[in-house]
Order: sequence, then C-alpha cells, then structure tokens
Amino acid sequence: MRRWGVGEDEVFADRRAAGRRLAAALAHLRDAKPLVLALPRGGVPVGFEVARALAAPLDVLLVRKIGAPDQPEFGLGAVVDGDPPQVVIDESLVGRVEPPPGYVQAETVRQIAELERRRALYASARPGLDWEGRSAIVVDDGIATGGTVRAALRGLRPRMRALVLAVPVGPADTLWTLRSEADEIVCLSTPDDFSAVGVFYADFAQTGDAEVMQLLREAQPK
Repeated sequence: MRRWGVGEDEVFADRRAAGRRLAAALAHLRDAKPLVLALPRGGVPVGFEVARALAAPLDVLLVRKIGAPDQPEFGLGAVVDGDPPQVVIDESLVGRVEPPPGYVQAETVRQIAELERRRALYASARPGLDWEGRSAIVVDDGIATGGTVRAALRGLRPRMRALVLAVPVGPADTLWTLRSEADEIVCLSTPDDFSAVGVFYADFAQTGDAEVMQLLREAQPK
C-alpha cells in the first residue's frame, strides 16, 4: 500500500514539526500498537513526535551507509545493526562504480565499528524492547536515493510482522522502487524538483548524539 502526496513542494519548519504532521497521517496505525524505529540521527526527532502521538514505544534502528569512494552520500549498500550485523550490498551499483579491490570490505568493517560505538553510546537511553514479531514504523527525516532505508527494511523484514516506512519528504520515483520493501509507505511530500532532503526544511541543523539520547529518554514510559 502506498500513500504519498504527488508533486507537493512543502517546506517543514524543522524535524519535530514534520514529525507532528507525519503522525497525523499515521493515526490509522495507532490501534496496531506499533514500534517506532527511527534512523539516527536526523530521524529521531521525527520519530519522537510520531511515537508520542501514537502512544507507541520509540527505539533507534542503527544503520550505516557504505558510501562510494569520494562520494560518501552515494550508497553502495549499508550495514544494519543486529546479532550479527546484516550487510546489504547493491551489486549493480558496485559494478557501476567499480571501487578499488577490497574497498567495500574495508568500508563495511569501518561502518560496523561505528555501529558498535553508537550502540554503546545510546545503550543507557534505549528502552530495551523486544522487536521480534512486532509491527514497526520505520521513520527518517527524508529519503533521497533510498539505499540506506532499503537496507534497513531488508534487514528488519525477517524479524517483524509488518513494516511501514514513513517519511516527511522524498522523490516519488525512489518511493516507487521501495514499494516492495514495506507493507505500507507514507510520505507527506514528493516534490517534482528534488535535490536534497535539507532543502525542504527551514531548520535542518544537525541532530547530535546528546539530542538523540534525550529524546529516547523522554519517550520512555513514565
């Protein structure tokens, strides 16, 4: 199922404002008692508002992009946190970019180390939830190429009963390519002229680790 606006060119005040708008579009999922999984760091303020509106638990889905040489934002794949971590590589992109021998393996090791660092950093703030067999809403602040979120969804799929992808903004063609990765996709705005996620936020200041941990703590049931 897909639910997204077509050709809308909306600018959100900031991530939390976008999260409140997104939460309204996800209200039909409240009775399913979903788990909200936010991609850090920028997805956490968005996911916080969604989780609060749906009275749902919030956790982080740790994913690290495996970027191309000299183009770190161009994802060749990603590593999804787990035991063990799951590595999802787009072999067609690897064939097109032709990175140096051993590059993907070395970058994978580097990103796994960063996942471990973030897992340890966020451990004291995370709620310690059991994810197995639950319905999950995967939230980010936006989608560009979709490589990272594709890996996240594929890594989650074996563990979850149902998967919903929810973002404030993204290009329609990318969302279309993701339609088989989730049971439902909700996106508020799909601008015709899409260049970068940050263009569609008035305030797109970097989300820091301290903010992520604060929001995770605030989201825990009192």
